[in-house]
Amino acid sequence: MKVLVIDDEQIVLDSVKKILTQENFEVDCFLSSRDGLEHALQNDYDLVLTDIRMPEIGGMRILRDIKRSKPALPVIIITGYATVKSAVQAMQLGATNYIEKPFTPDVLINAVTVGLKAGKSVIPEEQSIINKDEVLKVLERAAHDSDFVSALYYDGADALKEYTLTGPEKLAILTGDIAWIEEHVGELTDTQKRWLQQRLSAEIW
Repeated sequence: MKVLVIDDEQIVLDSVKKILTQENFEVDCFLSSRDGLEHALQNDYDLVLTDIRMPEIGGMRILRDIKRSKPALPVIIITGYATVKSAVQAMQLGATNYIEKPFTPDVLINAVTVGLKAGKSVIPEEQSIINKDEVLKVLERAAHDSDFVSALYYDGADALKEYTLTGPEKLAILTGDIAWIEEHVGELTDTQKRWLQQRLSAEIW
């Protein structure tokens, strides 16, 4: 079984590789989240582990892009105490599980085992926009409601609970994915793009 690990801490990569190699996994590791994502999309893996907060590309965007290209590929989030809330949300948005640093070998092995089983049994979520009107409502509100924008920044997916949105739709909004949204709903107005453009310039995950 092949596992890809993306984390900007070498000690984490070394630890994961040592533990999983002893369990007969083939493990590829990347310090660069950008390189790791590219490798995940271009090669075959049975599971991906990724940190959630990294300098180049955050874990939410990695989750988004992997799920969009390979919906059935299980993704496990690696998180520290400060980002546990975001990791829990990531599970609502398509991640299979999360593990908190520092973790024991047993915790890691169990998470990977469960993740691999889920990859074979869970039906992937539709990777397109189903709720077009709801997406546009969110973008319109974000353009005019500063309190709502603050909630999106600090509460993430929890700020979208009142809207009927799929995981991929929420991820697209929260990661500022203008191109993908326009591909499915048509060209957005400058007002509708405002929140997405702000999101692109602020990596808060």
